Amino acid sequence: MPNTPRRVREPVQVYLAADDRDLLNRLTEETGLSKAEILRRGVRSFAKEQQSASPMLQFLESLGEIEAPDGTAVNHDDVLAEAYLSPRSRRR
Repeated sequence: MPNTPRRVREPVQVYLAADDRDLLNRLTEETGLSKAEILRRGVRSFAKEQQSASPMLQFLESLGEIEAPDGTAVNHDDVLAEAYLSPRSRRR
């Protein structure tokens, strides 16, 4: 995300515990960034974390860990049907 200022901003009031306030103050002193900028970056960082927690993304990532049978791209319906059969149904 570019560091260009946005034209429209919405004020937000946040209540912090003393230790979080102290941490925020320390970060402003160490980085030279404003409290608002540190909080914005924190929100963006948290959003990125949550993207990786998406069940769909986790599922897609897990697909890279398995070996699909040959011809899965062509016969995907058959492969899925076989995968959903119970172990008892497969023995027949």
